[in-house]
Amino acid sequence: MSFAILVVGPSWVGDMVMAQSLFRTLKQQQPETAIDVLAPGWSLPLLQRMPEVRAGVEMPLGHGKLALGQRWEQGKSLRGRYRQAIVLPNSWKSAIVPWAAGIPRRTGWRGEMRYGLLNDIRKLDKSFLTMTVQRFVALAGEAGCTRIPDIPPPRLEVNPDDIHHALTALQLQKPADQPLLALCPGAEFGEAKRWPVEHYAALARQYVDEGWRVWLFGSDKDRPVCDNIAAQAGAGCASLAGSTSLAQAVDLLSLADAVVSNDSGLMHVAAALDRPLVAVYGSSDPGFTPPLNVRHQVLSLGLDCSPCFKRECPLGHLRCLRDISINQVHAALNKVMENSERQD
Repeated sequence: MSFAILVVGPSWVGDMVMAQSLFRTLKQQQPETAIDVLAPGWSLPLLQRMPEVRAGVEMPLGHGKLALGQRWEQGKSLRGRYRQAIVLPNSWKSAIVPWAAGIPRRTGWRGEMRYGLLNDIRKLDKSFLTMTVQRFVALAGEAGCTRIPDIPPPRLEVNPDDIHHALTALQLQKPADQPLLALCPGAEFGEAKRWPVEHYAALARQYVDEGWRVWLFGSDKDRPVCDNIAAQAGAGCASLAGSTSLAQAVDLLSLADAVVSNDSGLMHVAAALDRPLVAVYGSSDPGFTPPLNVRHQVLSLGLDCSPCFKRECPLGHLRCLRDISINQVHAALNKVMENSERQD
C-alpha cells in the first residue's frame, strides 16, 4: 500500500488556494508523504504552482453532476495507490471516489450524512473553527482536537519562464520604470461582492495619473466590466479579462507591485503570491475567508445589515460597498505598501 494521500479538492479558485494550507501542514507532519489532489481540470494550473502537490488528478465531471457510474469507475482506477483520503467538500457525492477506490482511511466532515463513505468522520463545531482554512487544516489532525490549528499561509510558486511565456502570448511587457497595479473587479458569487465599477475606474485613473501602469484581471464574464473600467481610465490601463488562462493570470499577478480586489478567487491568488493587497468586502465575512498573507488590508464597513451572504443586496442600496470610497482604498494601499517596505 502506498503512503500517498489523496485530497478531494474544492470547486472554487479561492478555496483551492486555501487548501494549500492543508497540503503544507501534511508535508510538515510527514515530509515523505506524496499528496495528490482530485480536482476539476481548471484547477490543475494552480496545483502545479503548489510544490507540496505531487500530481493533480482530474475530476472530469462538472460541478453539481452526480454521475455515479463515472465516479465509481474513477475510484476503481485509483485502487491500491493511497493510504488515506481527505475529502474537503461537504457533499455526499464528493466522497464516492475515495470509497470506490477502497482507500483504507477516508477523512472528512460529516457533511451530507456520509456514514459509510467516510470512515474517519468528524463533527464540525463552526463556533470553534470559524474560518474555512481552519476547517481544511484541522482534517490533517486527529478527531476531537481541541486546539485551533496553526495555519501555514498558501504560497504559490511561479516560474520565470512561465511569466515570460505569458507576457509574450499576450504581447505585454512589464514596465521597467513604472509600478504596476493589478485590479480584480470581478466576483463569481454575485454583485453583492463587487465594489462598484465607477469606483474601480476612478481608482485606476488616479493611479494612472500618479505614473502607474494598471492591469485588470478577470474571467471572460468580467470582460465587459473590465473593458469599461479600462476605457474610463484611459491610456496606461489595460484589460486582460477573458484574455488569460488561469495559469497566465497567476503568473502575471506575480508581477504586480500592488493589488486591489473584491473577495474573490483572484484575491486569494494575490495573497498566495504575497502581493501587497487591499481586499474589499461587501456581503461576505472577512473573518470567514480572509486573505492569508501578512501584506494586506481588509476594507469592510461592518454595517448592521452585513455580512448578509446574499448574491444581490436584499435592501437594494449596496451601501456596504458603495460607501467604501476611492480615498479609503488608496490610503489603505499606501499603508500596506509602506508596511511592506519596512518589512523588506
